[in-house]
Amino acid sequence: MTQLEQEIQDPTSLAVAAASRGCPVYRADPYPVYRQLRETAPVSRLTPPHGVETYLITRYEDAKAALADPRISKDMYAAIDAYHTIFGDSSIALDDNMLFSDPPKHTRLRRIVNRAFTPRRIEVLRPRIQEITDTLLDNCAADEVVDLLPAFAFPLPLKVICELIGVPEEERDDVQEWCSVVARTGFSKGDKDRLADAESTLHRYFQELIARKRKNASDDLLSDLIRTQDEQGSLTDGELVSTLWILLFAGHKTTAYLIGNAVYNLLTHRDQLQRITTSPELLPNAIEEIIRFDGSVENATFRHALEDITIAGTLIPKGSLVQIAITSANRDPERFEAPDDFDVTRQGVQSNHLGFGTGPHYCLGAPLARMEMQLALTSLFDRFPRIDLAESPKETEWLTVPFPAFRGLKRLPVTLNAH
Repeated sequence: MTQLEQEIQDPTSLAVAAASRGCPVYRADPYPVYRQLRETAPVSRLTPPHGVETYLITRYEDAKAALADPRISKDMYAAIDAYHTIFGDSSIALDDNMLFSDPPKHTRLRRIVNRAFTPRRIEVLRPRIQEITDTLLDNCAADEVVDLLPAFAFPLPLKVICELIGVPEEERDDVQEWCSVVARTGFSKGDKDRLADAESTLHRYFQELIARKRKNASDDLLSDLIRTQDEQGSLTDGELVSTLWILLFAGHKTTAYLIGNAVYNLLTHRDQLQRITTSPELLPNAIEEIIRFDGSVENATFRHALEDITIAGTLIPKGSLVQIAITSANRDPERFEAPDDFDVTRQGVQSNHLGFGTGPHYCLGAPLARMEMQLALTSLFDRFPRIDLAESPKETEWLTVPFPAFRGLKRLPVTLNAH
């Protein structure tokens, strides 16, 4: 029995506490906790480390409705006291973007960026993404243990989004390190200090990069955004910096962790891996099932209630934070038959899972993420058909930040040419 279980005997209270504290046992396998909450407390009041009253939504239908409910706002500037308590001042300058806004501002900002992420424009990137993928795999030592996260899963989407935006190659390692600090930061005083340093550094870097692009524009998204701003005045300087940040951060972290989760789950479900290696046409559906079964977005980004709202019989008071558990919704048996089974042949999964959200904030980068996943997994398993985990699944370490937006591995050691 864990210390948490010793402190709290009631199953529902235990589940709520586990979700609030982000304890390692819960982080390793949060799904039993979510099952308990769906059954007994589908809208749970949590006491997270940041101290702001928060309600967690865990059932599929409630989650889907909440993601598109105009009474639940994404505009964290309207909840500035809560925002300051959670993140501090340093985050505000980076979060003036479409992710943290409501219509009409969200509509305007998304329309400006949307043309860079159409399926047709993403398809043009396929040869370059394949080239990056092949180069990264060329550099992996086939005769020793390789941590696939830093060697492959992270640099692939980072290189792709940096090239799309226009971040110089020699600056990408620093950018990734600063982004990693933001992704893994908790709520302690020391964590907030590290977060503030990283975000201030990122803000200065983006301002300098924009200034350089203004002097020497090139064929990249940032140069296009600058031209749009200069010609139409449709982006403020703050919005331009913040848009650059969210594209860079969201454009590689979610996909990187998703690649890691995919490889891990396929290596621990060999029958499913065998199905897609013998029938490659199953891979697109397998990717959707991976996103449903163990996706990289565990909780949707913060929202807050604009008025008193009742969901599943629970009152969410005006001003409260609303957290939507995507991974719980995607395991809801009311929506998915045998939801705890990993089945790459599952029918209808793409149109039903909430891994990319739904409604106005549906993930802009979904086409790019799907392409990167297809190329990454196809190339990896074609080149290294004997790949295997280098340690027992019991030794696997998952991110342990409380209230995580991401679900992902801390490391993924593999042997590429296992016998």
